[in-house]
Amino acid sequence: MSASIPQSILIVDDEPDIRELIGEILEDEGYRVLLAANAAEARQRRRQHGPDLVLLDVWMPDCDGISLLREWSEDDLPHCPVVMISGHASVEAAVEATRIGACDFIEKPVTMARLLNTVRKSLAGERDPAPAAGARHADTSIPEPIGRSETMLRLREQLEQATQSRANVLIRGEPGSGRSTLARWLHARSGGAPGELVELVAGHAEQGLASLNQRVTDGMAIPATLVVDSLECLTDEESRQLSGLLMLAGRAIRVFSIAPAHIEQIVEDRPSGQVFHRLAEIQLDLPALRERREDIPDLIRAVAEQLPVRESLTYRAFPVAVQNLMRQHDWPGNLRELTNIVRALLHEAGDSEVGTDEVAALLERHHEAASTTHSALFELPLREAREAFERQYLIARLKRCRGSVGQLAEAVEMERTHLYRKLRQLGIDPRQVAEGE
Repeated sequence: MSASIPQSILIVDDEPDIRELIGEILEDEGYRVLLAANAAEARQRRRQHGPDLVLLDVWMPDCDGISLLREWSEDDLPHCPVVMISGHASVEAAVEATRIGACDFIEKPVTMARLLNTVRKSLAGERDPAPAAGARHADTSIPEPIGRSETMLRLREQLEQATQSRANVLIRGEPGSGRSTLARWLHARSGGAPGELVELVAGHAEQGLASLNQRVTDGMAIPATLVVDSLECLTDEESRQLSGLLMLAGRAIRVFSIAPAHIEQIVEDRPSGQVFHRLAEIQLDLPALRERREDIPDLIRAVAEQLPVRESLTYRAFPVAVQNLMRQHDWPGNLRELTNIVRALLHEAGDSEVGTDEVAALLERHHEAASTTHSALFELPLREAREAFERQYLIARLKRCRGSVGQLAEAVEMERTHLYRKLRQLGIDPRQVAEGE
């Protein structure tokens, strides 16, 4: 590269912090940098300066990057390579961008090494055959776990180990936290061609397990992965069938089990406890959304990008003020609730950026509904809604009884032994409830 005539790079991104940071990095490397905050500015800079490379954000308020790239591919201006940039971009967008002519596709947060390597390759005319990191895997429709909190960084390290193993995995967490999605993601990314996946729900899985046992006995093809949802509901017969399946199939079948955080307390005095330790060779804990609030902005941006592609909704930008407001919400329904809120905001007419007033109003409506007849529980499957209601109900009544299980048994008209079992199943410690008063 000539020192007297540096190559020019146009950076198009509606987030000023990202735009300026990338610009500073590239200027330090000796490139001439042009900046544009939207599609209109990008068109003007490209016509005036004829950059050698464009770094183009996918989602912008006036025109999305895919549409702008398509427009440029049809005009009569000199061609220059275009690299698409997006936060947790969907694979559909990556595939579409490379089909139109993008030479590479990188995700935010962009590391310096990845950025400089991509810029050098693109300016040299080296095209990346893979549109996005996620597209290298078997099933790219499943979103990667998102978040930069310490909890999620630790989880990613565990996931990396889990994808290199054939050990059975126990995934614990609250309803709506993404446990089933994580199980499917692990299946898709685990060692080569992952093969067939079979999903069963404990409590309703007896016939399915019996069928799998028969397939193994008859020497027929069996699935590579079995997902057992609601492990806490595993019946004695299902436990027996699952134990037999694991003995017959060995490592030919890998089991991903989905359970609440307090699953050990539930199964310790049940026959299902005998198979539990074989299912929990690797244990992954998905945190509740309220426990990783710093990840909420990334999650909002990711969902706001994915839903328009998957559900043909109009994209709307979520400014920092809106993201901060949404960080303060407790999200009792976790990722499922956040997705529903973002979906409702995208369904609103127009493509203007989301405002704090409409978010505050929507969250207030959800809060009011939760205290009357239409609560966040209505967004959950029946089994999960029943569990969540029972937990809230028993904690509230236990507080009235100052932590006394005896008084609670009389108040809710339950036999005390059965009540103790129910409290343990729901992860409710009467002493902690009493101390929290």
